[in-house]
Amino acid sequence: MTRIIDMRCRPAYLHDFFGATPGSATNDTARWLNRRVGTRGDDEHYARSRTAEGFLAEVRDAGLERAVVVGRHTPGQYLPINLIHQIVAGHDELLGIAGVDPHLQGRAAVDDAERAIRELGLAGIDIEPGFGEPARYADDPVYYPIYELCAHLGVPVFLMTGPTTPDPRINDPAPLARVARDFPQLPIVCYHGFWPNVQEALGVAFRYENIHLVPDMYLFIAGSGAYVEAANGFLGDQLLFGSSYPFRPIGQSIDDFARLGFRDDLLERLFYDNAVRLFGLEDR
Repeated sequence: MTRIIDMRCRPAYLHDFFGATPGSATNDTARWLNRRVGTRGDDEHYARSRTAEGFLAEVRDAGLERAVVVGRHTPGQYLPINLIHQIVAGHDELLGIAGVDPHLQGRAAVDDAERAIRELGLAGIDIEPGFGEPARYADDPVYYPIYELCAHLGVPVFLMTGPTTPDPRINDPAPLARVARDFPQLPIVCYHGFWPNVQEALGVAFRYENIHLVPDMYLFIAGSGAYVEAANGFLGDQLLFGSSYPFRPIGQSIDDFARLGFRDDLLERLFYDNAVRLFGLEDR
């Protein structure tokens, strides 16, 4: 059986945005998003993960080797580093990513990121340029100290991209080329894969092998077939699986991913090997 690492998998109890509160407007939004990205059956499937025990049961029932829980620090949503650490600590099947915002935090963002990796043992750093105030591109100088730190520590940096960016014009992969060129040893992971700007994202990933794409829930909707075609060609070591739970069921996403048309000999790389290499898990 293929081992699986889910690169984007959050419990509902983490925040109201993920459906923590039944009957709320934010829960209605979570259900709506599930329907938009092709969830079959119960669009409130994530209800069990409103408790820590329920989330772990979801991860284990899906047969995941690891689930990556992502923190966030933006003007609109703050998922603190200590909270992410609290969720993943003591659970071998969970990895945590710390969220920072250098514009909001100044130098403290670098200090927090270093503490998250060195002291708390989290696995990478998340930044969200398109969700800042004002929105920025990935090559904005304010983010360079984070890139430098992650390159020095040997951990990946994660960027939130995609169509939920408040200004869709910011969802542009082109500025990422400068970052990839300036930090050739830094693994850069793009959540949502810059969908719907798929061809542009593939273009920068073709040029720079340190750019990785996790289209997650957007891999299962219109316009995403090019990710599959590219993975069967040059992108096989740069594409990774993510369910984007709770916005899509883990088990359904695994099944759907396996049926998208990836080469059979490629699936283990996409589900597992690429993530192991990205996080250096083979050395732990």
